[in-house]
Amino acid sequence: MKNLSTILIIITSLLSCGNDDINTTNNKRTLPPITQIGANTFGCYIDELLFIPRDGDGSFNSNDRAIYFKGGYPHPLDYNEIEIKDYKSEKTASLLMHIEELDATGVGAYIINESNGLSNIDGLDHNYMHCRVWRDDVGNYQNYLSYENSGTITITNYSLSGRLVSGTFSGSVRNYQEPHDTIQITNGRFDFKWETLDETDFN
Repeated sequence: MKNLSTILIIITSLLSCGNDDINTTNNKRTLPPITQIGANTFGCYIDELLFIPRDGDGSFNSNDRAIYFKGGYPHPLDYNEIEIKDYKSEKTASLLMHIEELDATGVGAYIINESNGLSNIDGLDHNYMHCRVWRDDVGNYQNYLSYENSGTITITNYSLSGRLVSGTFSGSVRNYQEPHDTIQITNGRFDFKWETLDETDFN
């Protein structure tokens, strides 16, 4: 029985990839609750693996920040981008969501369309998302891009004066090099008071 338990533990560890934070000895990480109060939280599942932001150690007395909420250029209100990274897992991951006309539209559903894998002024002029994840089956990182009508970002609370944005999201993304390889992003949620994001520790 002891040998069987050992074998099961080894198999479980070999199957895991991406964020390595789902099972820890005393602190099981989970998705944050869905809130609309500016709690500075984010979480989702990418290909059924938990993905949450975690700061890195950085250099020159400055941490690698896990979350950025950015306005567009040259007009900050034309679009916004949410960039999320996990610096603590052995196999790190990242995700970017690009939202058009957030200030003009506010609360509502934003259909996710094609991504070209770029961001800011190099990205496309509509809503999209893409992510970079480790795949054990191929032994390297793979880039996955959204495509036409492949998901939804739902803004549930937005206030420019309060510097607050909250929402949920889900969708499909496909491998940049192997378009038949599609994975799901599910149970996404975020709740930011973006003026205080730099003061928040993500561990």
